[in-house]
Amino acid sequence: MSSQLSQHLPSIRTRRPRGPTLPAHRLPDLPGRVAIPGQSRGAPGAPPALERFNTAPAEDAERALLACLRSLRWALRLSGHRPYPDLPSLLAASDEAAYDLSPEELTEALAAESLPALPDGTYSAAHTALNAAHTAYETKFGHVFVICLDGVPEEEALDRVLESIRSRLANDPDDERAVAAEELRRLARERLLALLGARGYDMYGSATWTRPATDGSTPGTRDKAPPG
Repeated sequence: MSSQLSQHLPSIRTRRPRGPTLPAHRLPDLPGRVAIPGQSRGAPGAPPALERFNTAPAEDAERALLACLRSLRWALRLSGHRPYPDLPSLLAASDEAAYDLSPEELTEALAAESLPALPDGTYSAAHTALNAAHTAYETKFGHVFVICLDGVPEEEALDRVLESIRSRLANDPDDERAVAAEELRRLARERLLALLGARGYDMYGSATWTRPATDGSTPGTRDKAPPG
């Protein structure tokens, strides 16, 4: 029986115009859905999702990776260095490839970032404040504001984004591109963890593996792992 890694990728939608937004970023969807065959071959004890990633056809692995960071060279590099013996090895490779993005590739990746709409019931002042902040940011820097909110409580996310945008507006363009590149690197890691169904990864290279979400959750969103 074949297994599907594609259930962790977004459903197909057209990219919406920028407007009132939440801070958590998700990439525009790729055409089709990525099927990762269920054959198992890799390091003993490797989590099944990582094994499927390691053994997937190159084009399927690349499409899955492009849903984490829209840089073709980044995706080709990670796909081409498979198999990975464990999750820390994959994340280290992701970091290294992200650090090596050229200015043109960083521009490409930033241009692909988009923001989901605010949920129903969000107070109107939040829409106004976020619109004004994003407009000021994009006018100055020429690309969408990106931030990784891994570890930030959901109730604090809106305030954190507004505070970060206002603070980063004081940067000069070169410094801000360096900050944005670091946030993209962190977003790519978070999306890889979500794609592979991993939660609780810590600085010592260990990870708590949970059952992958089956509710259409998008890599990069702040949903909680389902109960085991």
